[in-house]
Amino acid sequence: MSDCADMSSYMSRCHSCRVESGCFMVYDRPNYMGNQYFFKRGEYADYMSMMGWRDYIRSCRMIPMYRGSYRMRIYERENFGGMMHECMDDCDSIMDRYRMSDCMSCHVMDGHWLMYEQPHYRGRMMYLRPGEYRSFRDMGYGGMRFMSMRRIMDSWY
Repeated sequence: MSDCADMSSYMSRCHSCRVESGCFMVYDRPNYMGNQYFFKRGEYADYMSMMGWRDYIRSCRMIPMYRGSYRMRIYERENFGGMMHECMDDCDSIMDRYRMSDCMSCHVMDGHWLMYEQPHYRGRMMYLRPGEYRSFRDMGYGGMRFMSMRRIMDSWY
């Protein structure tokens, strides 16, 4: 029903789950670290093979319902450097739409977003809520290039 930084205080292992309402990001390490995966209402009986995880859910974060406008600025370089584009809708290919080969920082002004490692909303993902993200590398995403992004819409709940 809320964020949980360390699931081990409730159970030693979590290999499946059911989301009865809302949306959550789940993580394979405590304190909202490691690989992330987006769960909306439904049953996830065998999420490990679905996501290719070798581990189990260690923490989760509830994504609040949001019904306002969406706005994010993406930057080619860390610390908001290089080329900048302002986004207000989903983008299935950052390279095709903005001619950016790298997206290394962003500023989320409005809404909640998912960024994906590959075009067309595929691959590993990262949840972004309003705030400044000066360096994806410093956040532990040094080897990843984010190539698509989408808004987490109220219709997903």
